[in-house]
Amino acid sequence: MAEIELIQRAAGFGEKTAVEDWTGSFTYADLLRVSRFAALNLLGDEKDLGEKRVAFLVPPGFEYVALKLGVWMAGGVSVPLGLAHSPREIGYVVGDSGAEIVVFHPDFTQKLEGVLPDTGVRFQKLPEILRPARGELPGVSEQRRAMIIYTSGTTSKPKGVVSTHLGIKAQINSMTEAWEWTLEDSILNVLPLHHLHGTLNVVLCCLWSGARCVMMDGFKAREVWKRFKEKDLTLFMGVPTIYSKLIDIWDDSSAEERIRMKDYLLGLRLMVSGSAALPVSVFEKWKEVSGQVLLERYGMTETGMALSNPYRGERLPGRVGFAMPGVEVGIFDENGRLLGVEEQGEIRVRGKGVFLEYWGKPRETESVFCDGWFKTGDIAFLERGGSCRILGRESVDIIKSGGYKISALEIEEVLIEHPLIEECAVVGVVDPDWGERVGAALVLRDGLSIDLEKLRDWASDKLARYKLPTRLLLLSSLPRNSMGKVTKNRIKQSFKNSL
Repeated sequence: MAEIELIQRAAGFGEKTAVEDWTGSFTYADLLRVSRFAALNLLGDEKDLGEKRVAFLVPPGFEYVALKLGVWMAGGVSVPLGLAHSPREIGYVVGDSGAEIVVFHPDFTQKLEGVLPDTGVRFQKLPEILRPARGELPGVSEQRRAMIIYTSGTTSKPKGVVSTHLGIKAQINSMTEAWEWTLEDSILNVLPLHHLHGTLNVVLCCLWSGARCVMMDGFKAREVWKRFKEKDLTLFMGVPTIYSKLIDIWDDSSAEERIRMKDYLLGLRLMVSGSAALPVSVFEKWKEVSGQVLLERYGMTETGMALSNPYRGERLPGRVGFAMPGVEVGIFDENGRLLGVEEQGEIRVRGKGVFLEYWGKPRETESVFCDGWFKTGDIAFLERGGSCRILGRESVDIIKSGGYKISALEIEEVLIEHPLIEECAVVGVVDPDWGERVGAALVLRDGLSIDLEKLRDWASDKLARYKLPTRLLLLSSLPRNSMGKVTKNRIKQSFKNSL
């Protein structure tokens, strides 16, 4: 019977601790037993889910991991939903993915009410889906689709990025080799699990290696420092904003407390930053705070991790390093010519870990590939020695804030529904802590006014909190070029001037 290699490997770790959360500590044997129950309950009378999409709205922890593996054991495709997302956003992902099963924690019942189609979707609650069950599981080929993660693109609606089991395995192999994961490792996860960073870089690499994953219910800087105090971790991964917030706590601490805080981190062998550009100031400050030299890397939902500073060797601030094991990376000009050192162009990636397709969007899938290379839309400079320095996004419609990749067009679609707004344009406003902040430039209807907090309150049930504007600019008209297209770079400059 074909079996997913990740499941086979996990079975070999037996009584080692796999997941620790606020409810307790669970071994690999516990995890696979409960995952099997989940798979059988998902199957019901079916023999194989046959790539049916299973969406789930579940907090991070043991139950989340058991459910994810259970979906795969049953032959399904996992579609994780964002806990911070609005009912409208959740409804979009469930509808677009064609999910036939939605599993949810009772705490999130209200988010699902009146949002999802009432036909063709089976709803199942935790913990009932994890109850003991008997039966046979199907064989699952690793060529099958395994996961759809929704990511904002240059269109207004997020696209579902489809990965196969083979693609996920290739990404895991690349990271565990590059960063030297072992079964002695323990990692703290504070990242959302509907993004690749948390689910694959942390959780799945951990399970592949036989390591221990300590789960927190989201990121709270003081709670993370308290967890560091136990001095039983070897790995930590975060986005630049997380390190900035941890630095803020350190800055507010006494000299004696700072000495102790630095001691908490001495046992960590690796701390990684990704999902957004790491400001050099944060890199240098964290080194002072912790004695740790952050390893910055670069990747996308579509590619997995593509570039990384070395685990052994010099880590340069403001650089994202070299191609990961098993990954090819090239810098190309707009004519598709491969460039050399001291030239800048678009990063393109190819390898077994690159995604299969955008779900249900063959044209968009075809448009992002060229001769087998995935076109990232990110511009980089290739330095002597081969290290890459990211210069920015090719598209001004993507905002990178606090590790999230946000579509400006998606936010514009919501804001234009406001009765006071005539026109709007959303851009990223450079910010030292967040990378970028969401800035909204508005043209209001005659004689009307609005303030930022009222706008955020109005939009809060339509957009996740991290997508809400934090900068506001009121204009008499939006700047446009001769073709009538809004010139967002001029709006960015206006925000800069206003600050």
